[in-house]
Amino acid sequence: MAHALRLAECGLYTTQPNPRVGCVIAHGERVVGTGYHARAGEPHAEVFALREAGAAAGGATAYVTLEPCAHFGRTPPCADALVAAGVARVVIAAEDPFPQVAGQGIARLRAAGIAVETGLLREAARELNIGFFSRIERGRPWVRVKLAMSLDGRTALANGESKWISGEAARADVQRWRARSSAILTGSGTVLADDPRLTVRPPDGRENPAAAGPRPLRVILDRRLRTPAGSRVLDADAPTLLMHAAEAAIPAHLLAVERVALPVAGGHLDLDAALAELARRQVSELHVEAGPTLCGALFAQGLADELLLYVAPVLLGDAARPLLHLPTLTDMAQRWRLNPVEQRAVGSDWRLRLRPSR
Repeated sequence: MAHALRLAECGLYTTQPNPRVGCVIAHGERVVGTGYHARAGEPHAEVFALREAGAAAGGATAYVTLEPCAHFGRTPPCADALVAAGVARVVIAAEDPFPQVAGQGIARLRAAGIAVETGLLREAARELNIGFFSRIERGRPWVRVKLAMSLDGRTALANGESKWISGEAARADVQRWRARSSAILTGSGTVLADDPRLTVRPPDGRENPAAAGPRPLRVILDRRLRTPAGSRVLDADAPTLLMHAAEAAIPAHLLAVERVALPVAGGHLDLDAALAELARRQVSELHVEAGPTLCGALFAQGLADELLLYVAPVLLGDAARPLLHLPTLTDMAQRWRLNPVEQRAVGSDWRLRLRPSR
């Protein structure tokens, strides 16, 4: 199963909106077939593994990181393919919550007399597809907030200058996190201040990790449709979606840009509604690169699932801009608690991955 999970990782940047899945077919310790899902619309992992195994699949055990599908989508049911190949046993890491599968693949295998076991390395399999499970089970994407700060917790100088707090290696690392995401989100304030591209770019001529994958959707929360003409988020390098209030006047230069109106809550676009809309559009992992107001709102409303934080060995002083705008606390018991998931050096910086305690 560990081998199957490594195979599944080969589709990290390319399977969207489908989950990343790997399959290994073996007789005891002898592997006779392997495969992984690469792109939506192409064969699933089990099909590639069965093709490689051929007749040797008969009587074998198939190790699959996600429950085989049991419905006709863009490809035939993988459960039927395993039955037809005559495998004797199927070991599944994680059950598939997708309504058209959701136990039906397991049931079909068992009805054919195949022994089925579930749960082996389940947590690792769910982690690999954390956005897929979030979208299907919670109805919203997995929200990963990326921020870079100095050692004294500042993100920009008082005048707004922020290029560059983190080093070259950290900025290249960010491109990989962008590439694995379905969409990249920011606010209109960041568009006005920084004119970002919000695309996946090859760092200094090195291979682009998303070269063969879909381009993440650029999502701009722009209540009053202030995104100016000529903004780089309006170019043709990636698709763009503007989320705005229903009463916003639509400037001529935004008439051809895809837009969706959202309800307004407390003078701001409703973030729950925004995430639900993105899930409807099959966004699984949402990568957020925005200012302290929007990022703070995501944390304050319990919508930030993960903080991807780059810490640079520099000091900017107490007049510089803060990491997040959060409500004032009156008691230490109210503080936001974060659980470390990973910490590692990236060039001269540190990358921390943290998840709020629920």
